[in-house]
Formats: sequence, C-alpha cells, structure tokens
Amino acid sequence: MKTIELNWGDPNNYFVREAFNTLRTNILFSGKSVKTILITSCMAHEGKTTVSFEMARSLAESNKKVLLIDADLRKSVTVSRYTKERGINGLSQILSGQVGLDQSVYRTQLAGMDVIFAGPFPPNPAELVGSPTFKELLDCVRDAYDFIIIDAPPLGLVIDAAVMASVCDG
Repeated sequence: MKTIELNWGDPNNYFVREAFNTLRTNILFSGKSVKTILITSCMAHEGKTTVSFEMARSLAESNKKVLLIDADLRKSVTVSRYTKERGINGLSQILSGQVGLDQSVYRTQLAGMDVIFAGPFPPNPAELVGSPTFKELLDCVRDAYDFIIIDAPPLGLVIDAAVMASVCDG
C-alpha cells in the first residue's frame, strides 16, 4: 500500500475541531452497526468533501481505523485539493475492473486513515456505483476498518448518492 501525503487545512481552529469532535462522538454513540457512512449534500459547494475528510480525520485521531472513499465520480476535487500526487488510481478504476483494491488504497500520514480517491471520470458513474461491484468493495473492506466514510456527489444534482445509500449504514 502506497503512502500519500495529504494537505490539511488549519488544524488549530478550535471551534472547527470541536464541531468535528462532537460529530465524531455522536457517530461513536450511534451503535456498532453503523460503519459505512455516506456524506452528501443537496447542491455542489456545500462542504461535503471537507466534512468527509474532517470526519475521517477525527475518527482516525481517536484511534479508529478509517477508510475514506471519494465516490464523486463526476466532479471530484479531492486529489487537487488534498495532495500534489499525480497518476493516482481510484474508485472508477476499481469498479470498472482496471485495477485491484490493493493498487488503489492509499495510506495517509495520519495513522489509521486510508483513502481511495475517485480516479478518472467515467462515462457511466451511476451504473458503476450501482453495480454489484460497489457493494462487493464495501463488503470486502468492512472487516478491515472501523468506519468507512463515503464522500458522494450532491443529491440534488445526480442520483449517485441515493444509489450508494442503499448499501450504507448511515
């Protein structure tokens, strides 16, 4: 598994950190059956990617093993916002059978937090995330992680998040 360096925002903003700590605590008290959490919004630019990354970060900082999946296969900004790496494999390549899971999971500098980036934009994102392969992927990683955070595209614009929600716990 390749390690990748993520560029985080300001870690010293007390109020932001405290808000994510509160969200983390609420998730931890939601029961052991809630492991796969999909995060979406109504429209673009409402902060769902920031919430996804910060939630994964907060859970990892509390000694949980977390996999963050960037499932916005239409307009992901994750690679350009959080890393300077190029040639990154991702979810679209896993779901289309081009690469294996072992070639697409990246360890971060934060112990306990791994990431699967979106990958190249496919012509058929709803079909890929609605395929049995997406559910098989979640089933495959479920036992290896305490939490799987899925950053999905906005629900008000495309159907992808609703399709993925059917195989998530929360």
